[in-house]
Amino acid sequence: MIQAMLVDDERLALMKLKLMLEEWSTVEVIATYTDPAEAVTAAASLAPDVIFLDIDMPEMNGIQAAEIMQREYPRASIVFVTAYNSYAVEAFELYALDYVLKPARRDRLLKTIQRLEERLSQEQRLTMKPANEIMIRCFQSLRFERGGQPLPAIRWRTSKAQELFAYLFHNRNRFVSKDSLIELLWPNTNLKKASTHLYTTVYQVRQCLKQAEIELQISNVSGGEGYTLETGNLLIDSSEWEKSILAQNAINPMNYEDHQRLFDFYSGDYLSDYDYLWAESERQRLRTIWLHHAMGIAEFYVDSGKIAEAVTVYQRIVQLQPYFEQGYLGLMKVYDSIGERSAVEDQYHILTELLNQELSIELPANIRTWYENWKAYNMKSL
Repeated sequence: MIQAMLVDDERLALMKLKLMLEEWSTVEVIATYTDPAEAVTAAASLAPDVIFLDIDMPEMNGIQAAEIMQREYPRASIVFVTAYNSYAVEAFELYALDYVLKPARRDRLLKTIQRLEERLSQEQRLTMKPANEIMIRCFQSLRFERGGQPLPAIRWRTSKAQELFAYLFHNRNRFVSKDSLIELLWPNTNLKKASTHLYTTVYQVRQCLKQAEIELQISNVSGGEGYTLETGNLLIDSSEWEKSILAQNAINPMNYEDHQRLFDFYSGDYLSDYDYLWAESERQRLRTIWLHHAMGIAEFYVDSGKIAEAVTVYQRIVQLQPYFEQGYLGLMKVYDSIGERSAVEDQYHILTELLNQELSIELPANIRTWYENWKAYNMKSL
């Protein structure tokens, strides 16, 4: 059952949309609001699957309300309801699932409901795990789930304890010597003192895992000369994601939903919340896989005429990988295809300033040439 919340300052429009949505047995309207400020306050506690938002409202418009709601309750899908096509691009910028033009039509709402059902189904397939099965997540940060439900964050005694666990996890099921751990964590400490720190920290890590009821074994191996973190049957998100990517056939109209699900699953770079230089190689490897996959999805959407989906994917690419120039180029081309000239120029200037100010480098020649040709063409057509 899709749990829906509706927000529109026009009471009659609100009632009509509610009646139309409730024609579907799979939709339940759990709340309606004419005041967007009240809706923003209530969203997190109501936990809707989708929020239908009118854009043109006084004091706080739908775009502003959506920005706050996505920050406070990112799980909900946003569907904008608007009388103006010109709002569509701005809606896509906010990663809205869809937008519906007023007056809403049943056949158009049906497409929105189908999109919602697909998204919820994908989320359930990805998160549905046996009740006691543990997954270690390492995209963005280290965290644990049991049966698809987040476990409380482990409170490591020290930052050294956290890094020691992360490094053993990074080298899971492989021998890690004591010398390499000492060199990593206590490089400027005399050997006797560093060894004591290591023994103490390993003990702390074991205790933290035990208290959290995480079945991970840190074994002394090679006559006590090192350790191995044994993960056993525990699932690891990056490994499951990579295996699923490799198992997929080339993206096509029959499987693009599965590709989209894998695209959404990548919540951030490998251990990106931590400044661990030793993780950079794996971080770059997984990032490269994701970017290649993401660009393939975006190109499929463009070729299939699914412009809203293409914009959303390109926006996600430049959000997660702000120095990936080809993401901006793809986004500019999509905006050009729907006649959004100002959006093309905005993306070009964002990329130019980013590269010039932060990296002190010039734009790639292919992007500069494309933009100059585009601008010259559009000047002629004015």
